Amino acid sequence: MEADSNRMLRILHTADVHLGARHADLGDAASGQRERQFAAFKTTVDLALGEKVDIFLIAGDLFDSNTQPSRLVERVAAELARLVRSRIRTVIIPGTHDVYDHASVYRAHDLKALAGSKPNDEFVTVLTPDKPEVLFTACDALIVSSVFDTKRAPQSPLRNLRLGGDPRATWKIGLVHAAIAISGKTDGDDVVVTKDEIAATGLDYLALGHWHSAQQGKAGHVIYAYSGAPEPVAVDQDRAGKVLIVGLDESRGGKSITFEERTVGKTRFEKVDIDAATIKSQPELVTRLTTRADPDLVLDVRLRGVRADELDIDTDEIENELRRSFLKVRVRDQSLPALTEGALPSPDTIVGAFIRDVEAQIAELEASNEMEHAGELRDVLRLGRLLLAGHEVSL
Repeated sequence: MEADSNRMLRILHTADVHLGARHADLGDAASGQRERQFAAFKTTVDLALGEKVDIFLIAGDLFDSNTQPSRLVERVAAELARLVRSRIRTVIIPGTHDVYDHASVYRAHDLKALAGSKPNDEFVTVLTPDKPEVLFTACDALIVSSVFDTKRAPQSPLRNLRLGGDPRATWKIGLVHAAIAISGKTDGDDVVVTKDEIAATGLDYLALGHWHSAQQGKAGHVIYAYSGAPEPVAVDQDRAGKVLIVGLDESRGGKSITFEERTVGKTRFEKVDIDAATIKSQPELVTRLTTRADPDLVLDVRLRGVRADELDIDTDEIENELRRSFLKVRVRDQSLPALTEGALPSPDTIVGAFIRDVEAQIAELEASNEMEHAGELRDVLRLGRLLLAGHEVSL
């Protein structure tokens, strides 16, 4: 689709697709997660076609590594070919996983040719150190990047980028795979940019990759955004699963930029807090959680509150029993054993002396905010009460 005469421009911005990820931690489920990621990429292409965007941006880490089978690259090229046939321009930059080094997947495979884009057309462009920009005259847009041939950048990719007043196009768009500097958190990142550097670029929009959660911001006059990963690469990334539709509009001499987050991933996340006092037994808890069964759901369960002495819970057993019902399930027991209720036995008895001594220690620890140690003693108290009452206890 060509840009409208009133200079409206529509972009689909994605990044961090991580196709071909090994997912060694998922065991037998690894291949399924790889297919989920490819399905999200295909859905992203479907969205671009349905929305009739002008430009399709991939801000790095399309592939999880440079070691990929030809069949995967060919599958990716087949998706890009659908964009080519609809005359939607695609621009890709290598990231930190598919870095443009001597073994780069982009050196080994001519993605442009595989997608059916001709040498002299502009429908598939991979930006590299030798090709840092592409000008789309029909869209009145200049796309620029700074790509390195090493995983760790020798300098900020924005250090020398200054496009303010560049007359070649109305819209100046940056494409960078980097972390925005956060003191104490991003010091060890391979590629880092600062908000001051973003503000100095003179860009209208900076499309970022590297962080897997969708988020937007502004530095000076420059609007920037992370699209996030279209499908979570790890099952704890609950702000992933999205892409951005970006609208750039110029009217009456002013420019405006709008965002629409669109969900393309299938993975859902749910956090559930359960009052331990409402649980009668482990089988009853398993039955309750099974009612939420969903192969696309990452379920995070926390048991809270005060539990009965007789309640015996093994979270590893519960997770193993439920693992085929969910994409992933995690159960954490953060409940506390109760303190003793009612009148205490005489302090002259073993039971009475034991309870008084342990509860005094618990009170002292809780007053000192030593909650972990206090929790351990609460469990000692629970087990001691059960043993002294003649119950069998498994440790």
